[in-house]
Order: sequence, then C-alpha cells, then structure tokens
Amino acid sequence: MAKGQISDQQVQEYEANGFVLVRKMFDAEETGLLRRAAKEDRDLDRHAYGKGDGEGGTTRLAIWNHPGDTLYGMFARCESMVNSTEKLLGGEVYHYHSKMIMKDPKVGGAWTWHQDYGYWYQNGVLFPLLCSVFIAVDPATRENGCMQVIRGSHNLGRIDHVLTGEQAGADMERVREVLKRQELVYVEMDPGDTLFFHCNLLHRSDQNHSDNPRWSMICCYNAARNDPYKESHHPRYTPLHKVSDAAIQETGLRRFADGHTDVSWLEAATDRSARSLEKK
Repeated sequence: MAKGQISDQQVQEYEANGFVLVRKMFDAEETGLLRRAAKEDRDLDRHAYGKGDGEGGTTRLAIWNHPGDTLYGMFARCESMVNSTEKLLGGEVYHYHSKMIMKDPKVGGAWTWHQDYGYWYQNGVLFPLLCSVFIAVDPATRENGCMQVIRGSHNLGRIDHVLTGEQAGADMERVREVLKRQELVYVEMDPGDTLFFHCNLLHRSDQNHSDNPRWSMICCYNAARNDPYKESHHPRYTPLHKVSDAAIQETGLRRFADGHTDVSWLEAATDRSARSLEKK
C-alpha cells in the first residue's frame, strides 16, 4: 500500500532544494495496476497528442483537469498524495490537473528548461503555491530521458518564458548562469518512486534514445487559498474529495472508459491556444 504522508524531514528537504524524492511511495502492485491501465487504455490513447521539442523529437501526453473516479483519480485523490501536498503547501489543496507523459523508445522528445509556474502564472494564479507530483510508471534513467532539476532553483522566483518549438521554455541566458552556481541533478527513478517538486523549480528532460519507454503520471495541485482570479483552461478551486490509500487496489483497472465522471480533457487545440497566450 502507498507509503503515507511525507515526514517533517522531507518537508525540510523540499523547502531547501525545491523537490523531494520519495522512494517506493507506491508498491509494486499499485504501480503495476497504473502501468497496465495506462498502456491498455484506449480513451487515454485517443486523447493523447504529440508535442514537438524543436529538435526533431515528439512526446505524447494526455491532460485532464478533474481527478474523476478512475484508477488515475484514486492516485491523485489518495491520502498519501493529498496529505503530503497539503503538508508542503501549508493547507487545503485542490486538483489543478493531471497528465500522462508518454516518452516512447527512440522517438520520445525532450522537454526544454522551464518552471511550471512560468506557464500557470498566465492563468490568474497569483502566488507560486502549487506542487507537482511525478509518479514513475516505467523506470526513469539517463538513457531514456529522466527528469533533470536544478537544486534550489525554486528560490529564483518566476523566470520569463518564451516559445521553443511547441514548448514554452525559460530564458536560457538566465538558465545558463544558474547552472554555473547551482547543482544539476538527474532524477533517476524506479516504478512507484514519486518526486514532489515546487512550481518554480527549473526542470527539463532529454530525448529518449533508448529501447525502453519512460511513461510517467504527474498530478498537479494548487493551494485552495490560491484560487485563480480568472477562468482559464485549468480549473479554479474545486473541492477535492480524498480517498483512502486502499482505494487504489480496490478500484483496480478502472480506466477512463469505465469511469462515470467528466474529467474535462485538455485537448491539443486548447493547449496550443494556451501556449500562444504565454508567448505574448
């Protein structure tokens, strides 16, 4: 079963570094269910779209706004995840969105250096009181394009972002200078490992040149007290109903087609429109 709420020491690590890696947050059975569900889910595949990296690579992803009652929703709503993010953000949180990143062998594209708040600032979110939680579905290694982070870069504040290919990336002049002073960390992960990271943490990933996939699910949370002041393609405050960690195994292989709630998919056209606004 899921590991439970993070410790006070892990909170201190998050505050100092901008991230904390929790090994084996989810056990082999839970992660196996997630992997099988994702890779057999026709609805997930149907809503996925490609995003070019400007270097010839493409990564598929699917994004949805509400957690719903599927297996994916149980991960996003389980007490281990939600209680941990509430501890990190100092109060009630709600589900901002989730996504499945499908970095396939040989073709999976890179992600340029960016901060998540570099995107979300444009959505009327006033404070950087957001946290993303990266769950490794497959092993994440240097060879298949694991996430890279710059330790402590969340303390820089929000950096200007511009479009690179189909992605909005941080000002590279500033990033190059940051890399001279701060440590670059390759976050290699086993399935079930979970990375909690600050919305101002600079992060990126390389293309997947290996023979192995690198799929991951990322759940993003916003502090309830940080309710956006305007409507956007991601939701304003919506109460999040927690479930027990046991709900993951109890739900089993309930995929999107089996769910009974509207998760509000973010389609490719909406995503492109959002990126266009971020360019201005």
